[in-house]
Amino acid sequence: MNLENATIITAMVTPFDENGAIDFAKLPQLVNHLLDNHTEGIILAGTTGESPTLTHDEEIELFNEVIRLVDGRVPIICGVGTNDTRDSVEFVKELSAIRGIDAGLAVVPYYNKPNQEGLYQHFKAIAEASDLPIILYNVPGRTVASLDVATSLRLAELDNIIAIKECAGLDALTELIEKAPKDFLVYTGEDSLAFATKALGGQGVISVASHIFGTEMYEMFQALDQEEVKKAASIQRQVLPKMNALFSVPSPAPVKAVLNHLGVSVGDLRLPLVSCTSEEKAKILSILDF
Repeated sequence: MNLENATIITAMVTPFDENGAIDFAKLPQLVNHLLDNHTEGIILAGTTGESPTLTHDEEIELFNEVIRLVDGRVPIICGVGTNDTRDSVEFVKELSAIRGIDAGLAVVPYYNKPNQEGLYQHFKAIAEASDLPIILYNVPGRTVASLDVATSLRLAELDNIIAIKECAGLDALTELIEKAPKDFLVYTGEDSLAFATKALGGQGVISVASHIFGTEMYEMFQALDQEEVKKAASIQRQVLPKMNALFSVPSPAPVKAVLNHLGVSVGDLRLPLVSCTSEEKAKILSILDF
């Protein structure tokens, strides 16, 4: 399954039980909630899925179970990137053998701060390690290192690199949309830029807020596709403060708090992340009018 029709991809939270183990019994409700609210692709073991705290075996088990639950309804994208190129290469080779994984998401290496040539060679090695399509993930707010647009465009010429999740701002998104190959998909990783990215001609958003506002985001994109810009802009204005509330403390604490409040049980977080305090949760729910 390809991503050509996937405009709203949810970076899914990982549900945990009271002992901090992955709660596989909670996955069916979560997956169905996302699909019922217009999620058109699911990312597993990304930042929102608390990937730094998941073991290799946990990730494989999570991938296989969500593949089973989704049953081909939307593309499944799995986090494959680390700050060790060799480890990432071995992982993508392993995942390419799992039927039902449609792409891998490879984040910019963190902590070791490679230069642009190092970043290029890192992603090139991952892309050439298997036939699994690769999505670049540029998130300088978390990794410090950042893909220059020129490096992203250079990587976009490689056959197996099909898309980017770009979190370096509107200027970078605009240049990528203008200059990338026509079959290269440009997603924003910032919910607040979903409207602008789609309006500029990008593919859409890889989202956290779609856990809660998937239907509103879908209606906004539909309005843009139908050239109803005023309607789309109105939706954006109404939902933007609510999206921002989902990032008022380190993510995914707010979205997990809201999901639990709505009855979609996902549990708490793994250290070093902590759940919202009662005061933080009350403020978030007040802004969301829940």
